[in-house]
Amino acid sequence: MPKWSDYKRIAKERGALALELYVVNTTPAGPDVDLPGTLPDHLAYQARLENEGKLAFAGPVSDFTGEDLNGEGMIVYRAGSLEEARSFAEEDPMHKRGVRTFTIRRWLINEGSFTLSVGLSGNRIDLS
Repeated sequence: MPKWSDYKRIAKERGALALELYVVNTTPAGPDVDLPGTLPDHLAYQARLENEGKLAFAGPVSDFTGEDLNGEGMIVYRAGSLEEARSFAEEDPMHKRGVRTFTIRRWLINEGSFTLSVGLSGNRIDLS
């Protein structure tokens, strides 16, 4: 496999979007952690990053059956580097207080689409 920077250059040359984001997979540090007690500070932190344009997406993920929650989540950051994205994750109250642990990886978005619908008279926004 090529180096990350080489692949990103190749993707751009072939006309792909080559948008680099950073994916954090976050898991509870153990069964006795205070997820509910840390949640308000975590959500406030996420809202701040969203308002600053640094948070692309965040939310829980299901277990492997797709039927239940298991406390795991995914966060996608917009950052200038892996190091900057790591600092966002480290400052998250869930991680900073040891309630959750995380892994982080680069994600290169090359293909895909989404639809945005704005209903002006009904003050409605749909994203799919």
